Amino acid sequence: MTTDLPIALVECRHLSFGYGARLILDDLTLTVPRGKVTALMGASGGGKTTVLRLIGGQVRAQKGEMRFDGQDVAALDPAGLYAARRRMGMLFQFGALFTDLSVFDNVAFPLREHTSLSESLVRDVVLMKLNAVGLRGARDLMPSEISGGMARRVALARAIALDPELIMYDEPFAGLDPISLGTAAQLIRRLNDTLGITSIVVSHDLEETFHIADQVVILGNGRVLAQGTPDEVRRSADPLVQQFVHARADGPVRFHYPGPSVEQDFGMGWTP
Repeated sequence: MTTDLPIALVECRHLSFGYGARLILDDLTLTVPRGKVTALMGASGGGKTTVLRLIGGQVRAQKGEMRFDGQDVAALDPAGLYAARRRMGMLFQFGALFTDLSVFDNVAFPLREHTSLSESLVRDVVLMKLNAVGLRGARDLMPSEISGGMARRVALARAIALDPELIMYDEPFAGLDPISLGTAAQLIRRLNDTLGITSIVVSHDLEETFHIADQVVILGNGRVLAQGTPDEVRRSADPLVQQFVHARADGPVRFHYPGPSVEQDFGMGWTP
């Protein structure tokens, strides 16, 4: 007898979270469907990376639930949280490789840490993961000997080393040249489909992210402003979504930081 899996691998239910008195997420509700690429987007400071931290259990919701495969992450004991994290992969911004380990040993690290595989099997798995990102030939290089785009791909190979069900990407395109950016985007899409995993991509790169995403979620003011396919989000009537999608300098997110009026600071006779 088989049991149907929940459609959503990650589900956020009426969640609120803040740092001190500053509320970042306010009654947030969103779903991340299995097997799809979901993009989390929005203006800086909108809580996108905080959502990733809540999924991984680094921080806990002050109200509501963050559920992973039907389990409330905040309710897990240390052993349960450890087991859940083994089913997740994380690609940190700029890769976060261990600088004193070779490319090979960076990818081997989670296998050696979390499994009892023999070194011969570790070698085979590492080379397969590096081959998947096109860097099997770079296995003996150090992080200081590879480019930023290559470092991001090595980090991706490390993120998939344990065959996770969910991979979270925190700004995977930041600082990349157009060739490396396009390569990274294609890898995210291809690995998602080939491995049958679920991906969450936090990014500000509208063009590439909209191109690879099945679902886009725009966060703002602590809540979901728009959620749907890239085309549905583009058609959103929300002013903040329109400002973000069309890269407008002024709108709900003001160009000028709030402060005294011009007249108060410069006097009535001042002209720009």
